[in-house]
Amino acid sequence: MKINLFDFDGTIYDGDSTFDFIMYEIKRHPIILITLFEDLLFALLYLLHIVDKTRMKTHFYKFLRLIKNVDEEVISFWRIHDKKIKEFYLKRDHDKDIIISASPEFLLKPIANKLKVKDLIGSQVDKYTGKNIGLNCHDVEKVRRLDEKYEDYIVLESYSDSIKSDKPILDLAKKAYLVKKNKITLIK
Repeated sequence: MKINLFDFDGTIYDGDSTFDFIMYEIKRHPIILITLFEDLLFALLYLLHIVDKTRMKTHFYKFLRLIKNVDEEVISFWRIHDKKIKEFYLKRDHDKDIIISASPEFLLKPIANKLKVKDLIGSQVDKYTGKNIGLNCHDVEKVRRLDEKYEDYIVLESYSDSIKSDKPILDLAKKAYLVKKNKITLIK
């Protein structure tokens, strides 16, 4: 099976969809701000290498417990934020594309469906509790999750906005591209 791999945030999406979703929810549900102090504490602990990325993100997603209907909120979010999908990506055929992202699958699923990509692999986060189910889908975890889902594949192209964090998926590809804003550079 021939596939193309795409990181999402900063690559297909202009910005960080998780951050944008949190900000969107804070405006709609200011009660979420009560989780902010703990979020900042865990961000500091992560920067000091005391907790890992998965544990830090679990704390960031705790605000989901305060949202009555997460599915409706996600759909509402994408009605406004789908305009942040980059033009280069909208012009492509997506039948071989797999979005592979550290962002939660529940958040990206509506936009992935709208774009009609082949598949979506993201961080598995319980949308009701905010708990990560497994490791955060970044770095080598992206390849592990891809291998878990697919046996025989050939990566034709891989796209990311970060060589450092997505080196494992870039290394899999026959052609690898770095995406910075609207500039796409062949790196391999």
